[in-house]
Amino acid sequence: MRFQIFKNGEPVNDFTLCGAYMFGTDGIGIRRAEIVFENGFVECKKANLDTAGLALLWPVEGFGKVMLPTTCLPDRKKPYIMNVEIARAKLMQIVNKREDWLFFGNSDTTNDVAKKAQALFVKAIQNIANASIASKLADEALKKAIIASEQLATKQAESLFAARVKSHGFGRGALGCRVDIDQVSNPEYVEKLVRLFGSVTIPFSWAEIEPVQGQYDFSKMDTCIAILSKKKIAISTGPLLFFSKKYLPQWLIGKGASFEKIRDVAYRYILKVVARYANYIRVWCPIGGLNVFNHFGFRFEEILEMTRAANMAAKQGSDRAVKIIEICNPWGEYYGTVPNSIPPLVYMDMLVQSGVNFDAFGLQMRFGRDQSGMHVRDMMQISAILDFLGPIAKPLFLTRVEVPSKNGTGPQSGEMAGIWHNEWDEARQGKWIEQFYRIALSKPFVDSVIYSNLTDVDTTTIANSGLLTKELNLKKSYQILSRLHENLFIR
Repeated sequence: MRFQIFKNGEPVNDFTLCGAYMFGTDGIGIRRAEIVFENGFVECKKANLDTAGLALLWPVEGFGKVMLPTTCLPDRKKPYIMNVEIARAKLMQIVNKREDWLFFGNSDTTNDVAKKAQALFVKAIQNIANASIASKLADEALKKAIIASEQLATKQAESLFAARVKSHGFGRGALGCRVDIDQVSNPEYVEKLVRLFGSVTIPFSWAEIEPVQGQYDFSKMDTCIAILSKKKIAISTGPLLFFSKKYLPQWLIGKGASFEKIRDVAYRYILKVVARYANYIRVWCPIGGLNVFNHFGFRFEEILEMTRAANMAAKQGSDRAVKIIEICNPWGEYYGTVPNSIPPLVYMDMLVQSGVNFDAFGLQMRFGRDQSGMHVRDMMQISAILDFLGPIAKPLFLTRVEVPSKNGTGPQSGEMAGIWHNEWDEARQGKWIEQFYRIALSKPFVDSVIYSNLTDVDTTTIANSGLLTKELNLKKSYQILSRLHENLFIR
């Protein structure tokens, strides 16, 4: 399968592939796919002849640069025109979501923009023999279509969000934030934390808590919980297990331990932690990210057993524990390249069907880095993935949400990670957060949205993503969330 890329009607001979992956009709990434740009064409090779689509970071004039897919297409020798296929996919998404959301009005502005986009696309298809003309028309169609898609997602959210607010459908923990343990001793940090959020999440690292097997260091956790438990705020924590090398104890990594041994020591660690803090913490994430991060290379059935054991340990530690299983990278781009991984929906469905005892799923939504799952996407794609994963018979907690307030460099530059309408700044971050929260909280199955960082910190995956500066000065995003808080809870 080959694609030719055009800019202003001219073939492009230099194009950087960012975040590119192939996917099948089920939306799952295709393994062993090869994607390269050479001699003016995107060359895609895969192991079978099934129809497939390609997603990549794509520039849209006047909108930015976002991850966009084509539709699923059959293999053929003649190259496809990338501009046309991306526009086709966005228009198809609008049609599908309009049907899902029961938006059939003929008089609103959004519908007019979508109709103009469709008319331009029809002209592109009529001129498909002339790739230059077709690509220019497709570009114009996409510009209008992507604006219409976000307007549609926003409009759909507005009505549902307003109805949920009116019915008092939000608990006090609907707005939450992960805390920086090293800053909890700062009264100004804590004051600005509890002023805005009804819940906080304390991150745990197995590597730090059990640096030597059987020897636990709870000093930081004890201090943090002692301070926060005096505030009128709900405390959650986790994930307790995260099978990325960075979060695993060195004594476990170097042993070449069997699965049974790893499961047993993990069980004892979770039981120890939950039992210690059961009186202060009710919501726990015993395990997270195992659909992607699998340092020990657990097999499919071992992943299921480890997830089950983690939740059993939390249950034994506290009968009152609300247990969340966190999912990373909800679009599943990683599946094509990461061995021993499981597509998000497959993992989620597997856990529900197998009877694992847990209460909700957590979902990460982090954007602003040239890394799998973190390239910028438009609001309709975000709304659509929530609709796709939501009806899995468990509530959703959006456990890590963040975008930058400043354009970065290298993997965090707009060219590599994506641009939403314009370069990232405080105003852009605030606008994104406002739209995202309203869309997310309009979904009846979304229990809460938990932001990743209150302040800018050097160690975070996405730089400058805090709601406050390092000096604890308010950003526009903090002020926007304050207004949202008033909308939700002040009558």
